[in-house]
Amino acid sequence: MSSYATGSAGTSSGGVQSVDRAVTVLEILAQRGEAGVSEVAEALDVHKSTAFRLLGVLEAHGMVEQEGERGKYRLSFGIVRLAGAVTGRIDVTKHGRRICERLADELGETMNIAVLESHHVINLDQVRGQSAITAQNWVGRQTPMHCTSSGKILLAHLAPEHRDELIAAAGLDRMTARTLTSRERLEADLAEARERGYAMTVEEYEEGLNAMAAPIRSSDGETIAALTASGPAFRLTEKRIHELAPVLIEGADELSHRLGHLG
Repeated sequence: MSSYATGSAGTSSGGVQSVDRAVTVLEILAQRGEAGVSEVAEALDVHKSTAFRLLGVLEAHGMVEQEGERGKYRLSFGIVRLAGAVTGRIDVTKHGRRICERLADELGETMNIAVLESHHVINLDQVRGQSAITAQNWVGRQTPMHCTSSGKILLAHLAPEHRDELIAAAGLDRMTARTLTSRERLEADLAEARERGYAMTVEEYEEGLNAMAAPIRSSDGETIAALTASGPAFRLTEKRIHELAPVLIEGADELSHRLGHLG
């Protein structure tokens, strides 16, 4: 049996096996550049009719395309669409690292870049300020949307229908005595964040922890990530958040510009 097919037998069945085989077809085309039905069938160790069906499904979804009369298949631009979601996240952390380092020095607080992941927020990168000696490592950690500054600014810039779906899926769990668990109060807070250009949390996720976040925009103006600063409540007070917000917004705008946003 071909090495391509090792993940298909024994451990998978039914729909899972079909997914496994479809992914393998994409890997084959990525390595070979192009391949016909017979070649794919041989590599997968399946009948030609099975290979033909797999290629047909991938073609219908724009993942592969057939090269005219030759009958060979190759990867299509649908792959680029999927890769773009990951590429955007790579770009935002690559271009954002230097900005985070500068702001961490300037503000003395922990800087993070975060994105929405399903109905959570996940932190992609972090830089600690000199004052943030005991700061937690938030990278890779999922946090709630409704009680974090990053989650709030990302929610604030979603279409209302999408925001409704995510909040319905996540709920508004109380994390501290200050957590906003009322949808009406949350919506008012999000509207204020949109108006002033940044979101903030005052001990809403963890007691003793305050944070603020500004939106990072892509070339088409979509808010794709949040630039956040967080620190202990005794130092990053609500008053200081408002004072430092213009610096944070300027950093987020600079990162947006590096990503191609001209606004």
